[in-house]
Amino acid sequence: MCDTCGCGDPEIVPVHVHESLLANNDRQASHNREHFQESGVLALNIMGSPGCGKTALLEATAVQLGGHRLRAMSGDLATDNDGARLRAAGIPSLTITTGTACHLDARLVHHALHDLDWQAAEYLFIENVGNLVCPAIYDLGQAANVVVLSVTEGEDKPLKYPVMFQRADLVLFTKIDLLPYLPGIKLANYIAALSRVNPNPRYISLSTVAGQGLDQWVAWLAERKLRIAKSVA
Repeated sequence: MCDTCGCGDPEIVPVHVHESLLANNDRQASHNREHFQESGVLALNIMGSPGCGKTALLEATAVQLGGHRLRAMSGDLATDNDGARLRAAGIPSLTITTGTACHLDARLVHHALHDLDWQAAEYLFIENVGNLVCPAIYDLGQAANVVVLSVTEGEDKPLKYPVMFQRADLVLFTKIDLLPYLPGIKLANYIAALSRVNPNPRYISLSTVAGQGLDQWVAWLAERKLRIAKSVA
């Protein structure tokens, strides 16, 4: 049996790999990061399941900060739906259509930079493909990882997908306005599950519909942006 993936294939032949399979991606990510740091742009990798509220979060952020300060790129298998929503919200945005790929990588992001005037903004949001697995593995050159988790998804998600939440610099618990309509679902249980995989989690509970928690989100963005400014100075 294959000890790596458990596929049960008896014909697996061991191969000695002298370089990480992600080495090329990591080199490109470092190059992207240099671009962002030199321009003083805070680049964030926004990750989460389909329908968790990633696009709604960015729409609300545009209202809070003004779309002219933001740029975005959205990973989508087949449509421009999210990109269209962001542009309608006043955020200059483009879509990276991945076809069958379930995540963005550093190369795709780098190519997209050539078609977006990202240097004119303060914040670049990279809205990853909806997925709680693969996006956590690929460095894009971002300054921080933000994981969006809706309270409608299930309290055990941090336990089922630990790598995603272990690598999160911030977790946003979204759609908390729905909690009164979800019998037995408690935000405290989400926080407890997150704490089991990330001993010192930073999280914000918010609702883009009710406007709850958005001030804390904006304050966190300003804090991270200040770090970028200090590193450039």
